[in-house]
Amino acid sequence: MVITWRNGTVSATRREWHGAVELDVDVSGTAVCALCYPALTGRPEPGDRVLLNTTALDLGLGTGGYALVVAIPDRLPPDPPLPGHLVKARYTPLQATVLGADEQGSPHHDVLRDADDLGGMPVVVADLHSALPAVLAGVSDLTQRTVVYVMQDGGALPAWFSRSCAALRDAGWLAGVVTTGQSFGGDLETVTLHTGLLAAKHVLGASIAVVAQGPGNLGTGTRWGFSGVSAGEAVNAAAVLGGRPVASLRVSDADPRDRHRGVSHHSLTAYGRVALARADVVVPDTYDSWLAASVAPLRERHNVVTVPVEGLEQALRACPVPLSTMGRGLDADLAYFLTTAAAGRHADRLLDGGSD
Repeated sequence: MVITWRNGTVSATRREWHGAVELDVDVSGTAVCALCYPALTGRPEPGDRVLLNTTALDLGLGTGGYALVVAIPDRLPPDPPLPGHLVKARYTPLQATVLGADEQGSPHHDVLRDADDLGGMPVVVADLHSALPAVLAGVSDLTQRTVVYVMQDGGALPAWFSRSCAALRDAGWLAGVVTTGQSFGGDLETVTLHTGLLAAKHVLGASIAVVAQGPGNLGTGTRWGFSGVSAGEAVNAAAVLGGRPVASLRVSDADPRDRHRGVSHHSLTAYGRVALARADVVVPDTYDSWLAASVAPLRERHNVVTVPVEGLEQALRACPVPLSTMGRGLDADLAYFLTTAAAGRHADRLLDGGSD
């Protein structure tokens, strides 16, 4: 277990979005890019000394390649009012207390106390956080649908890390965010994915929920050692609560790794082994023959549904946030984004009684 600690001095503020501030920090004469969550540490200003965790930066991680501000030691923020009794990132040095939507004392407790049914709400499940904007692009009219993102804790724990969530909210594409498990920073906080889905439906009024981990997928190149295993568990949660699970496949014709070409082994494991409940597994009609052999192992357990993709590329190009998965944009990995958008289209059409 290693944390690399550094002292630095804030030289400038860079980008800022909901819950997060990007900073230039001087560390012994070297400029580094750092990220701060003001709700946890207070807001740094130029000239402030900051204590940094530079582990991810030192490792050169793609998604998480920031130095992270741990504290502003010479100017601590005032003590906040304790909003609730739900502790996220528990027993870490930066554990945070939040008001859980499902806990006693919450204004939503009475609604959620006996809530037990999603009433057939489509729940689109995806492996990667990069699927979120593409799923939304597949929904025909976001002014007529209330789409809520239910964030699992397999990637980033703070929802504030996601610039996509902030921009999708600003554009009116996303109605809200519910953070579950150890993740935090959403419009609503919940103890489990199950209460997260119920809160999306019964508190935020979701007509469609999208479930995926936060940014920062973790994989080890082994069959079971990847954080996207939780996609299978999300299918089970949606089904047991009376939702309609829609499985978004991780597909690529550009990934250099054999295990992720065609249908990724992540999807085959999560949906083929972990998901015990039946889901609609969406295949775009453009790629149905190309993917036929890859999805064959899923046909016994799930409904493999072919969805037309006409018009989806244009919808993806109109997305208010940059599309990127594993460093590849829309043109570099069109198959991934079209497949994901097709899952959104299928969920949308289920609300109108369609089944494609």
